[in-house]
Amino acid sequence: MLRTLKRNQKQAPTEVSKEPLLKLRDIHKTYIMGDQEVRALDGLDLDVYPGEFVAIMGPSGSGKSTLMHIIGCLDVPTEGSYYLDGVEVAEMDDYELARIRNQKIGFIFQGFNLLARTTALENVELPLLYGKKKDRTDRAIDALERVGLGDRLDHRPNELSGGQQQRVAIARAIASDPALLLADEPTGNLASQQSEEIMQIFQELNDEGRTVVMVTHEPDIGQHCKRIVHIRDGRVVDDEQVQERLIASEVLAQLKAEREQQQASRSPVPVS
Repeated sequence: MLRTLKRNQKQAPTEVSKEPLLKLRDIHKTYIMGDQEVRALDGLDLDVYPGEFVAIMGPSGSGKSTLMHIIGCLDVPTEGSYYLDGVEVAEMDDYELARIRNQKIGFIFQGFNLLARTTALENVELPLLYGKKKDRTDRAIDALERVGLGDRLDHRPNELSGGQQQRVAIARAIASDPALLLADEPTGNLASQQSEEIMQIFQELNDEGRTVVMVTHEPDIGQHCKRIVHIRDGRVVDDEQVQERLIASEVLAQLKAEREQQQASRSPVPVS
């Protein structure tokens, strides 16, 4: 089935820039909960280079979400240094951090985070409005067409399937043409086929040159990426290039063939 549909040949090493887009050194994040000290990150080091597609994996409580919040400039480390495109994030003021989040980073969440009473087009336009983009409607339409929802511009979230809602979320993330996409369990609420459709979009965006960092607990989803970083107890414990990568378009083709075969087997045999 899905786990057996892989490239037979090893993937060629990805050509990346010599300078990392993300450089994290000795990152600590400590929370005080009552009289207890919780170390979510405990001396983590990580480099991510332009054009990479990285899966962050680890058990519950390993620090995955905390790491993503720091990478996305939604939180700051207790100790350590984080350089984003060569600039120390700790040296940025609130205005610069807001600009980075709006223009340089695209966020995709498991729960979609769409506004219920607004259309797909309006949901995608919103961050462009904050960024004062004059061509925001054109950008939003282009982004929705890019994810295959050009015919759903006026649909509200309750009129869309889960997979379509996640496509709107991806369109919202890419509309400002960010250098980095951060996805937190983007397929966690989706069925198998919808998950593969979402991964196909991510693979295509990465093939176009976008850097993608994705948190997932699903091994099959991790195998769609080019690199898997395993973390445990707030530290990187393994960092590997994916040698036998799942290609979403091939998985979808197999799913379609299996579905057609099942339908054919259920069709009544004509009586002669």
